[in-house]
Amino acid sequence: MEAKETMAENKQNKRTAGDEGNPYEGKHHTNIWTYCLSTGFFAGLIWGVLRWFFYEMKFTLELPGIMADPFFRSAFLKTGWGYVVGIGSYIVFSMIAALIYGLLLRKLKGPWPGVLYGLVWWAIIFLALGPLLHVTRSVWKTGWNTLSAELCVFLLWGVFIGYTIAFEFTDEASREPVQAS
Repeated sequence: MEAKETMAENKQNKRTAGDEGNPYEGKHHTNIWTYCLSTGFFAGLIWGVLRWFFYEMKFTLELPGIMADPFFRSAFLKTGWGYVVGIGSYIVFSMIAALIYGLLLRKLKGPWPGVLYGLVWWAIIFLALGPLLHVTRSVWKTGWNTLSAELCVFLLWGVFIGYTIAFEFTDEASREPVQAS
């Protein structure tokens, strides 16, 4: 009876695993659209809530609703529902950014492309488009605390998106240690 169970387990492993027995080399294909959207959703949720904590703890002067600023008044974005809208807009922004990363950069390995991706988005928002569209303060008026806190959040956000997508769409998973069964 025990031999039959072992044979059934081996058969199951052969169906999902590749020739070498590595389950990551099988015929499983991840849908890039849904994977990137879910990665972006969780990136926006996690790092949007962290941005809200940073705002509440006075690490940053930028509202959590920075992405919704062109569409809502600042007075509304400073209320409880404004924080919810701000985190929601950050989630939508993150989903779009994850789709862009997945389409253009998903084959890049390791965490460094994600670090650079977060840095590029930080520069776009805080150095280029944000001050130009009056969404963020000028770099000269912002202060080091806000710039460094936002930079840290965007770097971690970029690593989360980049490395999560790279792990799924490259052979990063094959570098994981094999678990004994």
